[in-house]
Amino acid sequence: MQSQVLEYLLTIPRGKVVTYGQIAEALGCPGAARAVGNALHKNPDGDKYPCYKVVNSKGELSGRFAFGGIMIQQERLEADGIEVINNRVDLKKYQL
Repeated sequence: MQSQVLEYLLTIPRGKVVTYGQIAEALGCPGAARAVGNALHKNPDGDKYPCYKVVNSKGELSGRFAFGGIMIQQERLEADGIEVINNRVDLKKYQL
């Protein structure tokens, strides 16, 4: 599943985010959001595979972002043109 998750990350356009559950569903594994999170935590290359674009079902950033913490995730999202307010992204506006 990890390789499928990483490949999915490459399909997320600039300025958009996805949820863990959305990835699980896209991969044919509805209900496997935690497995997606585990795969993302093992991401070997955060620059190649943009896991910072993944948020939870409420649009909240990950407190365990693997490549530098929540502030780095916020910075990377903002660099993509995504507004982050109180550690949250507006899914209606930015979700793929």
